[in-house]
Amino acid sequence: MQPARFDLLGIGNAIVDVVAPVEHAFLSRHDMTPGGMSLIDTERAEALYAAMPPGQESSGGSVANSCAVAAMLGARVAYLGKVADDELGAVFRHDIAATGVHFPTAPLVGGAPTARCLIVVTPDGQRTMHTYLGAAVSFGEADLDPALIGESAVTYLEGYLFDPPSAQFAFRRAAEIAHAAGRQVALSLSDAFCVHRHRAAFREMVREQVDILFANEAEICSLYEVNSFGEAADAVHSEVTLAALTRSEMGSVILRGGERVAVAAEPTTVVDTTGAGDAFAAGFLAAYARGETLGACGRLGSRAAAAVIAQYGARPLGDLRTMLED
Repeated sequence: MQPARFDLLGIGNAIVDVVAPVEHAFLSRHDMTPGGMSLIDTERAEALYAAMPPGQESSGGSVANSCAVAAMLGARVAYLGKVADDELGAVFRHDIAATGVHFPTAPLVGGAPTARCLIVVTPDGQRTMHTYLGAAVSFGEADLDPALIGESAVTYLEGYLFDPPSAQFAFRRAAEIAHAAGRQVALSLSDAFCVHRHRAAFREMVREQVDILFANEAEICSLYEVNSFGEAADAVHSEVTLAALTRSEMGSVILRGGERVAVAAEPTTVVDTTGAGDAFAAGFLAAYARGETLGACGRLGSRAAAAVIAQYGARPLGDLRTMLED
């Protein structure tokens, strides 16, 4: 097998994030469920965007955020995701390329506009998301790059992109290509509501095509329909080679074969929890690419997550490697 050209190839929803601070009253006025993630149509997206106070706009999407942070940590990273041939699509392309991520996907011409995620953050640091998926959901098998998948040590799939059937098919095909080339496949469950919508399909993919699974406590409990983290951890341990399970302030648990490693959360001041799981996966995979121990992978994940939630937005505003120096 040839050495990998890239440590990580992400496939996910290519979204422009708009993040703004609000008071709790804003959520009530606009019928928003605190801490939730809702899919919205064009009309709702335009109304909420107009009502939000000034915020930060940057390329986003869960796995795109992971790719950007992993690149900031020195990993060799590529990304596949669909944007439109419009202004926000150009913003996304410029931003992700500026982090050092290779982004070869051709834009959608004449279809839906580029996706955007409207994120409001309350004073307690909790984020509430409303997402308009636009061009992102047009991603399908034709957008896969088989050569690029074969050249990437890990292909990382985003659970949020699991809604359109064409994307599910593309995910399964990407996993087949990766495994045929002797590479690994990682999956983020992304959101407990997403798991609820596609539980059977997720269970099948985890069992048959996933080597590395990322999930938080709510997501993994939803996947196996159990009430305790311990039960969920035992269930996933028997179905996937490597699982990295996060538990917010309780840290994370890494499972592989006979290994079970508990990693403490990194102390930090919580400003905005947006992107915490994305940053954890990025740090974990960046360390994994270097062949570090599971404990070291989990610790870099925790430190990356702590750096991200201490600021607004899902990507570090400064030099992440400098920020994480001892």
